[in-house]
Amino acid sequence: MEYTLRDYQIEAVDAALRFFSSKPKYHALEVLPTGSGKSLIIANIAKELNEPILIFQPRKEILEQNLSKLLSYGHYATAYSASVGQKRLSPITFATIGSVIKKTDILKDFKHIIVDECHFVNAKGGMYRDLFQKLGKVKILGLTATPYRLVTDGYGGSILKFLTRTRPRVFKDLIYYVQNEELFTQGYLAKLKYQSTNGFDRSQLRLNTTGADYTDRSVMGYFDQVNFKDRIANVVNDLKRARRGILVFTRFVKEAQYLTDNIPGAAIITAKTHKRIREQTLNSFKSGRIPVVCNVGVLSVGFDYPELDTIIMARPTLSLALFYQMIGRAIRPHPLKDHALVVDMCDNLRMFGSIEKLRINDGGNGKWFISNNGKQLTNIYYGERSGHNGRKVWKARGKNQINRENAGDRPEGQGDLQDLYRGKEE
Repeated sequence: MEYTLRDYQIEAVDAALRFFSSKPKYHALEVLPTGSGKSLIIANIAKELNEPILIFQPRKEILEQNLSKLLSYGHYATAYSASVGQKRLSPITFATIGSVIKKTDILKDFKHIIVDECHFVNAKGGMYRDLFQKLGKVKILGLTATPYRLVTDGYGGSILKFLTRTRPRVFKDLIYYVQNEELFTQGYLAKLKYQSTNGFDRSQLRLNTTGADYTDRSVMGYFDQVNFKDRIANVVNDLKRARRGILVFTRFVKEAQYLTDNIPGAAIITAKTHKRIREQTLNSFKSGRIPVVCNVGVLSVGFDYPELDTIIMARPTLSLALFYQMIGRAIRPHPLKDHALVVDMCDNLRMFGSIEKLRINDGGNGKWFISNNGKQLTNIYYGERSGHNGRKVWKARGKNQINRENAGDRPEGQGDLQDLYRGKEE
């Protein structure tokens, strides 16, 4: 099968090939939005490189999707993954980290590595870091749509940092990116319509000890106080007659189960759902036999269903990555949908803005950051961005200490770190 690459896909492939053929032994990063066709880009990198390459995928579904795309070119590739049911090496091998972490001796011929969804790589520890250290002189290219990780500073504060700015770090340079707005404008991603329901009061929620998210106790208490699960059910039932498929993101299993019991035809998927039942449920959802799926922490990554036209965000979040990933399930275009509807029931849009306007910015000297309509969203303290009681989490730290910790890494758009301490944002 022949595929015609778009201009930005060609540029991404060319940048990767230049990186792999260059002499410096640093590791690099490409940022490719959800729906940009990473599987095609990966397939073409592997096809054009003409050298052994190991391609890591975070989970079974994504591995199967990307392997299938490469095989459709007529090229030979294999999988080394227990979850896929195949453990075979070839010059182009797709793998999951858990299946090879203790078998580094069989990987000695691979000098080029791609890590898909590379935001999962923790530079401070974990299987990826351990494997990379054991492999030694290899070149690693990371691909992601969400190029940031939450970093705790040891004093009760959390900073969402661009992957090239963490210390320690795995990925040194950003060698290619394409902006979300460009793909939406050119029609490569589906038009989005946003709808916010009224009456969700985030001031009733409490931050956890890192300031990175809300506590389960406060969220559950507020949900019970306002009878939130019935609000969700009413919204879904009102939409169900007019929408092709509705994917609901909830925080707790008990509310997802309640929705399943009170929305005719709805199904539930959680982390404990058996693999076979999960696949059957998603196949029925895609075929239209199941109109609504309520999921808890499962389908934000790797669920590919271009016909999906409705997302219900029924959980508050302080995670930019989760916010983007939830909406990202519906942004792939399809002839059967004019647009995708995003219903925000928890005031997430006010914090992050529309994903069409998320931008990668070059602050100079490698200081990349994410913004939306001029509001900086990464490389600032999490509690400050949340706009309410997050500052209490790290308020006890002295201003001079904060200045010392951030010397040389001042958030762009901030006139002074003491302004940041006082809660000023620009």
